[in-house]
Amino acid sequence: MANAKTSRKGLKICGIVTAIFIAILVIVITTLSLTIFKPKDPDITANPVGLRNISFSSLNVTIDMMVTIDNRNYGSFKFQNSTAYINYRGDIVAEVPLEEELVPARGKINITTSAVIEAEKLITNPNFWNDVEAGSLNMTSTATLHGQVKVFKIFKLHARTVSICSITIWIDTQSLESKCRSKIKL
Repeated sequence: MANAKTSRKGLKICGIVTAIFIAILVIVITTLSLTIFKPKDPDITANPVGLRNISFSSLNVTIDMMVTIDNRNYGSFKFQNSTAYINYRGDIVAEVPLEEELVPARGKINITTSAVIEAEKLITNPNFWNDVEAGSLNMTSTATLHGQVKVFKIFKLHARTVSICSITIWIDTQSLESKCRSKIKL
């Protein structure tokens, strides 16, 4: 009878210790997932490097760009080949290819690319000549990157990053300015 009481008492202590351990583990995992491992939006900046072939008579404008992706997460992000689109007042005027890349955890990569703007689509837009007279062309670039996030090389999550950049081309100085914002969705 004494052995049965000792055995039950030991079983209760083991159960209580196990429950406390599981509760602490759940609290630690929840805290980490809500703080450190919470997915953060990557910083994507599209820095125009320069303009080439500016000639509205030959209908050709090329924008050289350096796209920087800063992954602030504790998991790497590998995205598939994609295409960014440049819009001018609702019309797609250029497509920008983005080749598959791996952005390491807490790392940064630079992608060099260029966009050939179809000037014919620009000048046929009814607002084009008014914008030229005003001295600037305002465009929007949109890119959606589909890929996988790997955390600790164990967990693989499907992710999608959407980046929207506003681009201003200053006609007098033939220079560019851009501002981007991005969001990641798991």
